[in-house]
Amino acid sequence: MAKVTTKYVCTSCGYQSAKPLGRCPNCQAWNSFEEETPSVAATGRGGGYGGVRGGKLTALSTVGRREEPRTPTGLPELDRVLGGGLVAGGVTLIGGEPGIGKSTLLLQVADLVARAGGRVLYVAGEESLEQIRLRADRLGVTGEIDLTRDTRAEMIAAHMEQERPALCIVDSIQTVTLEDSAGVAGGVSQVRDATATLTRAAKETGTATVLVGHVTKDGNVAGPKVMEHIVDTTVFLESVGAFRLLRSVKNRFGQAGELGVFEMRESGLVAVENPSAAFLAERPVGVPGSVVAATQDGHRPMLLEVQALAARTPYPNPRRVVVGLDARRVDVVLAVLERRLNLALGNLDIYVNLAGGLKVPDPGLDLAVALAVYSAVVGKAMPGNVAVFGEVGLAGEVRTVQGAIRRAEEARRAGYTRLVVPPGLDGEQGVRSVEDALGVVWQGQKPARTTQDDLSR
Repeated sequence: MAKVTTKYVCTSCGYQSAKPLGRCPNCQAWNSFEEETPSVAATGRGGGYGGVRGGKLTALSTVGRREEPRTPTGLPELDRVLGGGLVAGGVTLIGGEPGIGKSTLLLQVADLVARAGGRVLYVAGEESLEQIRLRADRLGVTGEIDLTRDTRAEMIAAHMEQERPALCIVDSIQTVTLEDSAGVAGGVSQVRDATATLTRAAKETGTATVLVGHVTKDGNVAGPKVMEHIVDTTVFLESVGAFRLLRSVKNRFGQAGELGVFEMRESGLVAVENPSAAFLAERPVGVPGSVVAATQDGHRPMLLEVQALAARTPYPNPRRVVVGLDARRVDVVLAVLERRLNLALGNLDIYVNLAGGLKVPDPGLDLAVALAVYSAVVGKAMPGNVAVFGEVGLAGEVRTVQGAIRRAEEARRAGYTRLVVPPGLDGEQGVRSVEDALGVVWQGQKPARTTQDDLSR
């Protein structure tokens, strides 16, 4: 008989160790190891492979082509993130912080699918049926939804086999248990095995299944990483100011990296059809240090406001405060302004902010940062019809960025007639350096040369 060995698995990332560790060396999580005793593998006879013979192989050229059928959810922003809608037999994992709106969003989807004629199974593992009814009344849910509090994976799979629902929602996967699996609900083994069981049931019955997953303090879905590998699609719901962003990080049936923008209201999550206008709604006009930048979050172009403020510092070492942007890239842009444009920043505190609460590590925001800082230092406001994007190199050159065409189209659609962009974009002249960009913005004027003496007056 083979020896049974005990291993310890990190509940945050799935890292395995022969002994429990106080801190995971992979994800740095504290006290996250749980004991797992694997079942003894049956040893066969008849060779090194247990007497198993290879089965029939299928040539790729003989495999038919089939497009997976999709069911629109009724929410265009959600359909965008999923690649067109829910896929029959597909399993989607949605993660997010507690109270961010995961259950609200899924109850809205369940209502829309039910009203369209599809049968919906809702597994309530964390709330009572009365609580779900109260939320449904608040959201105005009128569709007929089948509810159950039974969180046994075998029973959920049996319901899917008997009822053949169009949509099954499990809220949450950490409450589901499997009889043949070791550990307690929410443990490594239970979460992994329950996910595998429900995924197999979804494939066999053609039921679009959505699993709600808890997140750790680092923002990752709690449980072994293998759970994210089992499912077909993984999306995260995050809060940014007054908005909710739904972002896909994995999608076997579509393009990963898609972004959907929602706003939380009393009637539930409402799609924001024009995120650029929403994020620029409070932008001050005619104020130095404010620049409209065309960025791309995932595969979605958006217009955001880059703000900069320069103030004389009372300290020996000036402060550099960056919010929402890559602080190292901002330092590079400031060095380029000092070296290539002789812009004196040595006795100034520089504050750079990406308005709206977003965090976008986009190199295409470099040129906007450069123009915003220059505008703040010299006290000249940007023209109101100018939008900017481009990467800034160490020589002060402006380089092209990913998704330049999409960014330019989004800026034109929003009504910005003058674009300060890298060269090579059809229909636009383009600028080759930061100095050229300053001249284009202020209509051929040469950039002002500032010195320490000028700033101290």
